[in-house]
Amino acid sequence: MTAPVRRPATDPAEVPWLLTERTGTEPAAREPGTSVRETGAADASVPESVLADTGGSVPEAVSAGAEAGDAVAESRPAAVPGDGTGPAGGAPVPLRRNRDFRLLWGGAGLSLLAGRATAVAYPLTVLWATGSPGDAGLVGTALLLPQLVMQLPGGALVDRWDRRRVMMAAGLGQTLVTAALAVLLLSGHTWLWALLAAAFTEGTLGVLTELAERAAVPSVVPAGQLPCALTGNEARTRGAAIAGQPLGSALVGLGAALPYAAAAAAQLASVLCLFGIRGRLQQQRAAPPARIGTEIREGLVWMWRQPFLRAVMTAVAVTNVLFQGLNLAVMTGIQDGHGSQFEVGVVLSLSGAGGLAGAVTGGWWQRRLLLRTLVLGGLLAWTALMVPVAAALHTSLLLGALFAASGYVGGVFNVAGGVLLVRAAPDRMRGRANSLANLVGSGAMAAGPVAAGFLLEAVGAVRSVLALSAVMALTAVCALLSPGLRKAPYPESENPS
Repeated sequence: MTAPVRRPATDPAEVPWLLTERTGTEPAAREPGTSVRETGAADASVPESVLADTGGSVPEAVSAGAEAGDAVAESRPAAVPGDGTGPAGGAPVPLRRNRDFRLLWGGAGLSLLAGRATAVAYPLTVLWATGSPGDAGLVGTALLLPQLVMQLPGGALVDRWDRRRVMMAAGLGQTLVTAALAVLLLSGHTWLWALLAAAFTEGTLGVLTELAERAAVPSVVPAGQLPCALTGNEARTRGAAIAGQPLGSALVGLGAALPYAAAAAAQLASVLCLFGIRGRLQQQRAAPPARIGTEIREGLVWMWRQPFLRAVMTAVAVTNVLFQGLNLAVMTGIQDGHGSQFEVGVVLSLSGAGGLAGAVTGGWWQRRLLLRTLVLGGLLAWTALMVPVAAALHTSLLLGALFAASGYVGGVFNVAGGVLLVRAAPDRMRGRANSLANLVGSGAMAAGPVAAGFLLEAVGAVRSVLALSAVMALTAVCALLSPGLRKAPYPESENPS
């Protein structure tokens, strides 16, 4: 494992592997056909080591004019009020005073909170109204299905359309859907087809909002503050999940229409936040967009040419399967030990609380460890924490502690992955890069419970946990030996001059 690298930092938000000089100014745009070394400045959109990892060839989506005729302007637009840069491109203002980032962060946070609350409310509404677990499961599936079928087209649309308008349109759409559903329930009707349609529509619009917001963050935050910004985003996501689930279930208990009325108000407030953003949320596009199928294929080709990203996404996919299986194994183990549903909820809630703590401290770890060390260390830590779960299946307190620690590692891991995506992907590709990462993660999570269910029936909870631990250990070993992880896609040990 790579030893920690400690470096002096002049700014708490500073990251040692930035490609821009530490003056707070943006690198000068390169003339077409000149290299990074010829200008003496680093192109933040195309790290040199990304080219080195691909044998010196520039991926189709990343080339910035070294080959003739490139039409995409990758240089950042001039500073505008609220974009986080100081006067005349001077030192960046702190994130807490960055108007555009605060509005983007808060608006997306309100939308996330509303989405987490309705994700619980949909199946509960159907279950309490019809008494049918099957119908409740159908509505839950309709809400999650867009995570699989809309990611790739959604990423392409976010890269070709104005991102603020995408988020505003999606937010208004979610406002209308949830408000209409609240009116329907107040009238005393619980039509399954209407709930299915509303759930799928809200899920689709939620995918577009999430992809657009993630791709927009680097446009309102200077490069040196990206890790802090993404740490805040991950903490916000974890906090919305922790607060949204009990909020949604509590509102359903008070009245079937209440969670949807509250969600409509929150979505409308998120749209109003977006109205206040002054800067652009993406770079200018000099070339007209290609057909959507071509852009999706371009994103797939670009991702395939990023060995470090491929290796990390593969590891994430495997761990998502394993943790979904572990959750089911723990539920089974607690039930076998005559535990209650409340104990299951407490254990899973502690995992979320640990994830929130990990997200808050993710930037601290990134300033002290190499990215490769964080990835490998996370996999090894998960292995060490998963093995004792087999012996703690009937001890809720110990299970909660193990899950909280695992959640903490997950929070740090997610911050590192977010920074990796925005550093490696050029602006015009960020929507598609995030959509591919989400697709891999969501698809893997869908497969976890099914596989774990068969394993649990065959060998029981204890042996299933041990088998999952063995696969996690194998994943860590494979990552350690992976050629793609031997060199990060951009310099981490020193700042190039």
